[in-house]
Amino acid sequence: MATRRIMVGDQEVQIPDFNFKITPVLVGLIVLWLATGVYIVGPDEVGVVRTFGKFTRVVQSGLNWKFPAPIETVDTPKVTEVKRIEIGFRTLKNGQYRTVEKESLMLTGDENIVDAEMIVQYKIKDPVSYLFKIVGPELTVREAAEASLRTVVGRNKIDETLTTGKFTIQEETKNQLQSILDKYNSGIHVVAVQLQDVSPPKEVLGAFKDVASAKEDKNRMVNQAEGYRNDIIPKARGEAEAMIRDAEGFKESRIKRSEGDAAKFTTILKEYRKAKSITEKRLYLETMEKVLPDIEKIIVPDKNSGNMLNLLNLNTGKNAGGKKS
Repeated sequence: MATRRIMVGDQEVQIPDFNFKITPVLVGLIVLWLATGVYIVGPDEVGVVRTFGKFTRVVQSGLNWKFPAPIETVDTPKVTEVKRIEIGFRTLKNGQYRTVEKESLMLTGDENIVDAEMIVQYKIKDPVSYLFKIVGPELTVREAAEASLRTVVGRNKIDETLTTGKFTIQEETKNQLQSILDKYNSGIHVVAVQLQDVSPPKEVLGAFKDVASAKEDKNRMVNQAEGYRNDIIPKARGEAEAMIRDAEGFKESRIKRSEGDAAKFTTILKEYRKAKSITEKRLYLETMEKVLPDIEKIIVPDKNSGNMLNLLNLNTGKNAGGKKS
């Protein structure tokens, strides 16, 4: 190799004489090296570019170029993919699952133990924070989700946890998990939290089922009673309305009848005042006709009337075979 002498102070130093020559081969190598900087970002991805290990920019999906390694490197996290984490159980390859009791067993607010299993769905909302602010995103989400579920279950009683409070527990767990991840500046958005199964431990499962069955029987009987009440009350009200209407009709008829009787009595009273004797006899005869409708009657005139009348048969048209008086 050729050398070249230079003076450094009072000393003469020999250094290699580099004589670069640009050849076609060198140009080809440089072109190939630059070509390795071409990369594609998928439609569900973003490109996070680092220059000498430091974040510099974010690129969108499509064909892009960067300085080849080791100058620049790129990470392409899937920002639209919804990831899934299982808490309290693991799904096996054959479709079955196994329980992870160290995650699933937890205390309720009234100091009972429940076995809770949950699924957390999340996706990336800030790829830069997701890549550089936390270490082990999946482990971070798992531990934060387990802690959130334990906190929320610890605020609820066992009856609410096993029955009507599941939806509330899901929402509170989701909100608390999102709050923890935001404090970590993780760049993660919690899509959904779903409780898969919440049950008592196996040792007391039978007793809890008996209690639940008794509550269901109680609710069923209450519902039946409510249904009977809702059926019988309208009927009773209808019957009461009918009786009231009948009573009002009877009242009106009696009033009209009484008014008619009073008017009739007033008319008779006027006639009576005009001819007392005749009116008395007519009333007497009408009364007897009502009292003795089927008996033949013979009227004998008053001896003091001065008139000799023939016997008067009031039952005209009837057979004369009845008794005489």
